[in-house]
Amino acid sequence: MALVGLKLVTLGLVDNKTQKLIADADAGLSASGIVAIDSKMLGTKTANVTGLSGSTTKVPGNNVVQDVMVGPSAPAVAFNFNNLDILIKNKILGMVSDGKGGYTFGGSIPNTAVLIESQTLDRKNSVFFGFGRGIMSAPSQNIATDTDTAQTREDDNVTYTALTTDAFNGEPYKLYYTGDPKFDKANMMKEVFGGYVDPTATKR
Repeated sequence: MALVGLKLVTLGLVDNKTQKLIADADAGLSASGIVAIDSKMLGTKTANVTGLSGSTTKVPGNNVVQDVMVGPSAPAVAFNFNNLDILIKNKILGMVSDGKGGYTFGGSIPNTAVLIESQTLDRKNSVFFGFGRGIMSAPSQNIATDTDTAQTREDDNVTYTALTTDAFNGEPYKLYYTGDPKFDKANMMKEVFGGYVDPTATKR
C-alpha cells in the first residue's frame, strides 16, 4: 500500500512507570494530555520511520542456510517540525524551568507517546503509526545568520526512539487502518495515549 503525505502528528507525555497519559496542563502537554502539531505550529514536514523490522541473522548448517533468526523491531522516527512550540519541545526533551525563563535538563527524559497519520493513495483512508512510549532527543541545533536577501530558518529536528508498550502486547509500535471495518478510533487513542478519553465525547 502506497502512503501519501503526512497529515498530522500528535504527541502526549505518559508516565514512565504506568504508561498512563499525563492529562495535566502543567505536568503534561495539555489539560487533555495530548497536543496535535497542527497549523498553529506550521505542522510537521517529515516523520521518517526506521527500524520497523528487526535485523535478520542467517543460520548456516551443512554448507547451506538452514534458518533465519529475526530480531525484535527497534523503531525510531526522525522528525522535522516546522515550528514546534518551545514549551512543548522543552517538556518532551526533559528540560525543566527555573521559574525565571531559564531551562536546564531535569536529569531524565520523559516518555512520549506519538501518533503519525498518513493517507492511502486515493486519500479515502488513513494509516496511523502508533508509538505508546519512547524518548525524544535533539542533540544539535543549527543557527545561521540571516542575509541581506533572505531569512535563514532552522527547523526543529527531533529524533524519537520507541520503547515497548504494554497496550501493544510488548511491541514498540502498532499500525491502524481506518479502512478496516472494525477500526475504532477511540480505542486507538486509548491504546496509543495510555488510556486517553476524548473530553468532547458525549457522555451517556
